[in-house]
Amino acid sequence: MAKKTTCPITRQEFRDKAKPVTVVINGVPLAAEVKEFSTGSLGWYLNGKTSIEIDGKLTAVQIGLNLTIVGSKELPKDEADEAKEEAVA
Repeated sequence: MAKKTTCPITRQEFRDKAKPVTVVINGVPLAAEVKEFSTGSLGWYLNGKTSIEIDGKLTAVQIGLNLTIVGSKELPKDEADEAKEEAVA
């Protein structure tokens, strides 16, 4: 069985230091925003629409992109997470 990947950063380091990631689709730079997913994973998220030319015809496409830090879901919760959970309860 494969060894589990350990996340090398903490949740707080992610919150303090992570920046949007530029992704280029069909020559157009787009910003994937920093995101804490509802699953507990950390990463970046991009959602939008653009057009791609096929045989001279512009074709509308929808973009849905998640970049998830491997192992981030297993990171221990911190005070910010616990405060969020208490506010919802």
